[in-house]
Amino acid sequence: MNRATPSTVRDIMSRDCYRFSPNASVTTLAKGLALHRLPGAPVVDDTDRLIGFISEQDVMGRVLDSIYHDDEAPLVKEMMRHEVLSVSPNKSITDLAQEMLGSKPKVYPVVEQQRLVGIVTRRDILIALLAIRRH
Repeated sequence: MNRATPSTVRDIMSRDCYRFSPNASVTTLAKGLALHRLPGAPVVDDTDRLIGFISEQDVMGRVLDSIYHDDEAPLVKEMMRHEVLSVSPNKSITDLAQEMLGSKPKVYPVVEQQRLVGIVTRRDILIALLAIRRH
């Protein structure tokens, strides 16, 4: 986070964010989410254009099924959500916090010119609000 009081998503987003190809296996995705302690991740094409989102909740049942039935894990593209809530890096932190009160995603892809440029989480927003409150 910047030393100055954050005001936009750009100030607090993670730029080096974890993302997946639609052709990755769900097992690979599950391992990546667990390793990086993420509740979900964006799915991008070869040009980093956001094309979907997939969460732990989306894959947990499929991973469980593959364990019990010794099935091959499906690909991310077979399970990802195509309708994705995303935000602009220029969006106000307080405006996004207000929107988050009604929307439930824990991770929001940050998109600029149709390309994934980062992610912002509810935790990032909460920390930013506390920083704003201190000033």
